[in-house]
Amino acid sequence: MAKSAEQYQLEIIDSLAEIPASEWNTLLPEDAGPFLNHAFLSALEETGCVGGNTGWQVAHLALKDQDTLVGALPLYLKQHSYGEFVFDWSWAQAYEQQGMNYYPKALCAIPFTPVQGARILCAPGKNIKDIHTSLITGLKSLLAANELSSAHILFPLASEVQAFKDQGFMLRDSVQFHWHNQAFQSFQHFLSALTMKRRKNIRREREQVSREQITFRHVPGKLSTDQDWEFFYRCYQNTYAEHLSSPYLNEAFFKLWAQRMPDNLHLIIAQRDQAPIAASLLVVDKDSSKAYGRYWGAIEHVPCLHFETAYYQAIEYCIEQGIQTFEGGAQGEHKMARGFLPTTIQSAHYIVDPQFAKAVKHFLEREHAGIGAYVDELGEHSPLKSTKVQP
Repeated sequence: MAKSAEQYQLEIIDSLAEIPASEWNTLLPEDAGPFLNHAFLSALEETGCVGGNTGWQVAHLALKDQDTLVGALPLYLKQHSYGEFVFDWSWAQAYEQQGMNYYPKALCAIPFTPVQGARILCAPGKNIKDIHTSLITGLKSLLAANELSSAHILFPLASEVQAFKDQGFMLRDSVQFHWHNQAFQSFQHFLSALTMKRRKNIRREREQVSREQITFRHVPGKLSTDQDWEFFYRCYQNTYAEHLSSPYLNEAFFKLWAQRMPDNLHLIIAQRDQAPIAASLLVVDKDSSKAYGRYWGAIEHVPCLHFETAYYQAIEYCIEQGIQTFEGGAQGEHKMARGFLPTTIQSAHYIVDPQFAKAVKHFLEREHAGIGAYVDELGEHSPLKSTKVQP
C-alpha cells in the first residue's frame, strides 16, 4: 500500500557525512552516473568546495520511512548564481529591483557540473510517484518556512520533468553539444562521416599541433599520481586566471576524487620533449557508455592545442573504448565544427512570488521559441554528411 507524504519524515541534512555511503548510493538508479555518487558529493563538502563561505550551503533533503532512507534530493541554499550553467542573474536583478531578496535560493543540482541526471532519488521497491510528490512538496514547504525566493532543479532526467511541472515548476531549455559514436572503427572513420569542410579543418588543426612536436600521454585514474594531479591543477587554475577568475575546485578535491573514484577518471596530458604543457580531464561512465569532458588548461599557448587535447584525443579514446556519447559540457557552438551535435535539455524553476512567477513564465515562453529557432538553425549547419557513413 502506497504511503502519503504525511507518513514520511523529511529531514534537512547539512553534511552528507550524516548518511552512510551505502544508504545514499542504494537510492541511485542504475544509470545515475558518477556525479551523484556519495564519494563525489561528499568530496566536494570535505574539501570545502561547497559549504562554509562558498555560497553553497548544504541542505540535502532526506526522506525517511521510520529510520530507513527511502528518498533524497541533493540540495543547496545559494547566495549567488555562480557554478550553475543556467543563468538567472537577470532574474535576481529584476527581483531585487522590486525590493525583494532573490538570495538565498534553493538549488537542486550537481555543483559545477552541467550534466543531466536523476535529481529525485528513490529507494528500490518504493513507489516513485509517492517519493517524487513527497520530496517536491517538502521542497516547496522549505521555501515557505525559510522565506526563500525560489527553487531551481538543474538538468533533471526527462522522466522527472513532468513531476516538477505538475507541482507548478516552469521549464527552461538549455543547449549542449554532444558527440555520438556511430560504431566508428578509428578517428579516420569518424572523419569520413563529416562534411569535406569540417574534415579538412580538423586535419589542419591536428597537423598544426603535430608540427609542434607535441605528444600525448593518457593516464587512467587508477594509474595517476599526485604529481599528475598537481600538474593538472596548475593547468586548471591557469584557465581561470586567464579569464580573471578564481577556480571553484581546489587541488585537495581532485586528489581525493582520484583516490575515491579512480575508475571514473582519465587524464590526457600534452607534452613536448616529455615535459607536460597542457592537460584535460575526462570523467568516464562505462556502465552507461558515456564520457564527460570537464576541465582543460595549459601552461603554454600553442594554436589548436585546446581542440586536440580536449576534443580530438578524447574522441579517439571514446572510439577505442567503444564509448557511445561524449558530452563536451555547456555551450560552445565551436564544438559543432569538431563533430558535436546540439542537444536540448531542460531545467525546472519555481518562483514563490506569483507576480514575478508570471513574468518569468512569459520570459521562458519567448526564450523557448528562440532556442527552438536557434537549434533549427544549428541543424542546418550540421558537421555530418546527410547519409550515415559505413565502416
